[in-house]
Amino acid sequence: MLTISSKNYSSWSLRGWLLCKFAGVDFDEQVVPIDDPETRAEILLLSPSILVPRLTENGITVWDTLSIAEYLHETRPQAGLLPSDPAARALCRSICGEMHSGFAALRSALPMNLRGLFPGFKVWSRAQADIDRVVAIWRDCLTRSGGPYLFGGLTMADAMYAPVVTRFQTYDVPLDEVCREYCRRIMALPDMQAWIAAAKTEPEEVVELEVEF
Repeated sequence: MLTISSKNYSSWSLRGWLLCKFAGVDFDEQVVPIDDPETRAEILLLSPSILVPRLTENGITVWDTLSIAEYLHETRPQAGLLPSDPAARALCRSICGEMHSGFAALRSALPMNLRGLFPGFKVWSRAQADIDRVVAIWRDCLTRSGGPYLFGGLTMADAMYAPVVTRFQTYDVPLDEVCREYCRRIMALPDMQAWIAAAKTEPEEVVELEVEF
């Protein structure tokens, strides 16, 4: 069982869901409504901890996307959520950790909103610094691996950065051709297309995230 919240707004839920898909997990979804106070606080970045997504399997409960990623790697190593090469594996863990704990300005200024589209959105300088760092990470990884994904095949890093791909599309962030092609590949994944289609049918709205600011 994977417990998630809004498919339109919750970047953490998308990460956990993609990790399970990439690992080949057969799971049921339990959706916590966004009018739940704790869920709403998480989406609005007002919660001290992120308890969704949460994976429950064989009496084991694990939450936090990095913990879910490591649990899935341990239980399903054949899925390749981490690269086999030690140096690439260390780099993968590092950039996943960076996404997990950093980029606060990007999260605040460009919240995930799959139903939104804001052409010509003006990005403030601190958020632009985060965008520049993400782009540098992508270029470095794609150069090292040769693509098509950050470490060649799909890994936990692609799941961790997938919500950023959606943000760049929602807020019309200019990218070079290498990064645009990476974004196209992520958006074209059948699992991403399924998530986005479901997100667009959600009736709930978080008004604070529907305003262009």
